[in-house]
Formats: sequence, C-alpha cells, structure tokens
Amino acid sequence: MMYAEHKPGPTIKGCVRLLWYCKAPGLLHAHERILPRGEMQIIVNLAGDTLTDHSLEQSGAIYALPPCIVVGSRARYDLVDTQDLKELVGVVFWPGGAAPFLREDAGAFFERFIALEDVLSCREIRALLQEQPSPRRKLLALESWLETGLTGRLPQRNPVVIQALNLLRRHSVRDAARLLSISERRLHQIMKTEVGLSPKVWSRVQRFQHAVSLLQARTEPRWEQLALACGFYDQSHFCNEFKAFSGIDPSTYSNSQRLWANHISE
Repeated sequence: MMYAEHKPGPTIKGCVRLLWYCKAPGLLHAHERILPRGEMQIIVNLAGDTLTDHSLEQSGAIYALPPCIVVGSRARYDLVDTQDLKELVGVVFWPGGAAPFLREDAGAFFERFIALEDVLSCREIRALLQEQPSPRRKLLALESWLETGLTGRLPQRNPVVIQALNLLRRHSVRDAARLLSISERRLHQIMKTEVGLSPKVWSRVQRFQHAVSLLQARTEPRWEQLALACGFYDQSHFCNEFKAFSGIDPSTYSNSQRLWANHISE
C-alpha cells in the first residue's frame, strides 16, 4: 500500500484540510469501514471507471457510482469496497470549507455521493491526474485545479461557522447560539447550509471522534473512565452512541485490525 498526503498552499488552506493519494491493489480483505468525521470530500478513482456504493438502507444493495464524486458529511459509517482502493486521490475540506467551491449548500450532500461534474466543471481533471508521473505530481495537479476554479476568488469559510465550531466543542447548542448572539434556529440553519450537519449532530460526531482518538492511543482502555473523559453520561450511553456512529461496539473497535483510527478492515 502507498499513501501520501499534501497540505495545501495559502490560496486554499483555509478551506481544504488536506489532499491525499492512495494506491492499494490486491488487499486481502473485502471492505473498509470508514467512520464519520463530519467532513466533506472529493474522491477521484484513477484506476477504474466507477466507484462502489454499498447502501446501508437496503440490505447491502450495491450501486455503481461515477469515478469522480463529492462525499457529503456523514453521521454514520460507510463501507468502501477495497477494489476501489487500487488508486484514488481525494480532497478533504475543513467543516464549512466546501461551500466556496460547490454550487449547492452542504446540507444537500448529507450522507450522499454526488457526481463531481454535477457541481463543478471537472471533465478533464481525471485524465489530467492519470497523466501525472508520481503521487506528488498528482496531488499538486489536483491542488492547481482547485485553485484555477476559483477565478480570482480567495475562498474563505464563514467566520460564524468557525466560531460556532469552536464553541460547540465546549458548550451546548443553546449556549453557543447565545455567545454568537444568534438564535438556535439561525445556528441550526447556518450549520446545515455550510457544514451539512446540525449543531447537535456535529457535536455528537466530535465527541465520538474524541473517543476514537483515545481508543486508538490506548492498548487497554478502561471503559468507564473513557466514557466520562469523552463527556458521556455513563458507559452504557457511550457504547450506544459509539455503535450508532460506527455500527460496532467499542470493544470490537478496540480489537479490530486497522492502519488508521477511522478505517477498519473487514
């Protein structure tokens, strides 16, 4: 497996967290379980003409997706077919960072895969990336393509969103809205439009991610202490929330095979 990341330059770094490249042909397991982070992505398949959608709603039904897609913010896990990991590149946006690039608000992408060409002019990007001789050149070409589409605009996240995200890490939705001097309804509208998740769901995802990071770092977690450290009422509440987002219980996650905290081999 080959994996590389690229931190974007000053033009787009306020909206784009990172660009990544993955080449992993011949993996022995069938799927990767991807845990939600509350972020949007662009994914481009360089090795095949489709991507695979394993629907969680219809008893494991499988659908073919275009090779270039926008992945909306999620509040539950996704299954990725390892056949799709032969060669991919992607763009990970900061929460609220996709809005300056896309023609739809983030709420329209919630837990959906939408063809990139439906929201951005991208007819040549896949061929351009395939022509590049190295992962680094591919990532630099992808960054250049994002910058070119801005037509002189410097992309910026909504300052209210940035403040809200910081406040919601430490405060309730009600208190965050009060500190921002806006109504809870207005905060909900801004978050859904710019981030794709409601303030409450985004806070839950971040609490879940805090638990994931602690589990990744500990070899023998003490469940009760970990639940309290992550802000859950008790161990039972923690286990229920963890399973709601990941589809598995914390002990199964702790014992799973994984290279990264948010990817579980299946």
